[in-house]
Amino acid sequence: MAKYEDILTHLEDGILTITLNRPDKLNAWTGTMESECRAAITQAGHDDAVRCIIITGAGRGFCAGADMDGLQEIGDEAEDGRVPEPPARTSATYTEDLEALYPGRFGYLYRCDKPIIAAINGPCAGIGLIFTLYADFRFADQSAKFTTAFAQRGLIAEHGIAWLLPRLIGEAHALDLLFTARVFRGDEAERIGLVNRALPSNELMPHVIETATHLAKNVSPRSLAIMKRQIRESYTQSFARSLDLANFEMEQSFASFDFKEGVDSFVEKRPAKFKGR
Repeated sequence: MAKYEDILTHLEDGILTITLNRPDKLNAWTGTMESECRAAITQAGHDDAVRCIIITGAGRGFCAGADMDGLQEIGDEAEDGRVPEPPARTSATYTEDLEALYPGRFGYLYRCDKPIIAAINGPCAGIGLIFTLYADFRFADQSAKFTTAFAQRGLIAEHGIAWLLPRLIGEAHALDLLFTARVFRGDEAERIGLVNRALPSNELMPHVIETATHLAKNVSPRSLAIMKRQIRESYTQSFARSLDLANFEMEQSFASFDFKEGVDSFVEKRPAKFKGR
């Protein structure tokens, strides 16, 4: 695996674990961390040896948000009086290409074919929280602290969270978390649907590993990649369009190795040996 400065990577049994690695700063987000996460996840998406990706934090935190030194520099630069031009408001051309559907800072997590699990082991704030929203699963330490933080920093709902959060937890909860920027814990995150499950500290990683192992060993990588794309595309589709594409993909599945292997392994009462094709 490549060597990185702000993250660690470890591949074992088809599971790539990416660890945000600035424990003395509660893994505060940096430009280096961002580029390294993008590189590692993008590469993993094309690596047949990787079946599932786990993202977690070193030490007692997941990611405490953007590195404040970097934010101070942005504030200093903004004092020169320049007013940025607003983006042009044009009608986007309809497309089902995921790269076009989800541009921006973290869309590459949606575009990655592999299932991505965020193991939120401690404080998770601001851009760190947004990062987890692009994962496919979120599991948290039940005592982990969460906050959107933006309203208390004079910022807005950035990097797609205004679109993502209401779809995950509903508008009422999304407005509460964004407007108040209050701190809440993992057990509440589970209750409102922000995370799949909140667990005691000593049970978090065993549960995440068990889930990742199941995804890596017992289900078809081809099926997961297509279903992940189906879900992400469906947000811009009519039901009829989604159904048409599902019917097409089902026909394609019948001709795949993984379909034959899935049926044969069931009939022969043995573990499947999927190949992702």
